[in-house]
Amino acid sequence: MFDIGFWELLLIMIIGLVVLGPERLPTAIRTVRNWVRNVKSFSQNVQSEIKEELRVHELHENLKKAEQANMENLSPEIAQSVAELKEAADMVNRPYADKKQNSSPSQPTEKQE
Repeated sequence: MFDIGFWELLLIMIIGLVVLGPERLPTAIRTVRNWVRNVKSFSQNVQSEIKEELRVHELHENLKKAEQANMENLSPEIAQSVAELKEAADMVNRPYADKKQNSSPSQPTEKQE
């Protein structure tokens, strides 16, 4: 990421020690460490979201190609994309199907008098 060697870090630590003093230096180091950690986490989140958006866009393009070919004689790549989309649709619909099955009892209950 940054091209900082040992001697540069040592110089920064000495300047920090002189400027901040020994009482505030550990707190400053923790604060900077947390900032760096937050920036890395944010960049990883953005990167994963971009990858997912590109994947969705690619699947959408493959679906358009499959629809234009009337879902016949599809290339393996497009057929795999269509299969992934069908799996995703089934997974989205599955919770609703489970709720319907759970809400309608399979056997009627008997009333006790």
